[in-house]
Amino acid sequence: MPRDPEEGWQAGRLSQLHVADYKPFVFVDGEGVRCSLYVSGCLFACDGCFNEATWNFRYGTPYTPELEERILADLAHESVRGLSLLGGEPFLNTQVCLSLVRRVREEFGHTKDVWCWTGYRFEEIVSAGQTGSSEDKMELLSHLDVLVDDRFLIEQRDLTLAFRGSRNQRILDVQESLACGEARWRAGYAPQPMLQR
Repeated sequence: MPRDPEEGWQAGRLSQLHVADYKPFVFVDGEGVRCSLYVSGCLFACDGCFNEATWNFRYGTPYTPELEERILADLAHESVRGLSLLGGEPFLNTQVCLSLVRRVREEFGHTKDVWCWTGYRFEEIVSAGQTGSSEDKMELLSHLDVLVDDRFLIEQRDLTLAFRGSRNQRILDVQESLACGEARWRAGYAPQPMLQR
């Protein structure tokens, strides 16, 4: 079973500001052509994780201003729809992710969308933010368009799902969810009810 988040799971204490990989112009990490940044470090330790090497906060290489400039230059290409943040765990690497998404919003506004994959549930991030202990997580959430949330559960693995690995995970419209105060599926991704015979 994956671990549940604890109070001590703070990016400022855990993150080593490392990234596992950067992949420009990919088609698998969200809708359209995307630039995908994989941050290093995760504590959820989900059984069957496809990227177990990134659990280590020192895996990969340091995030640098040069890499940030490269990502922004790649995002400027007219065929690129947006940025994807994966891991590792982006919400335990908010120093890296916030540096980048702030620049994305400054330079592109909302002409480029931002997707993020996390082991946290939307409700866990919001609840921690309300206690005042996770302002960085709430700020990162506020910049996102789409959140693929919740732990990967191997017993609910489903290879037919788009952009998520297990049936418990959700593809959320972040801005709509924040506006109404509850998790809302992104249009077109909500599970369809089973038809009764």
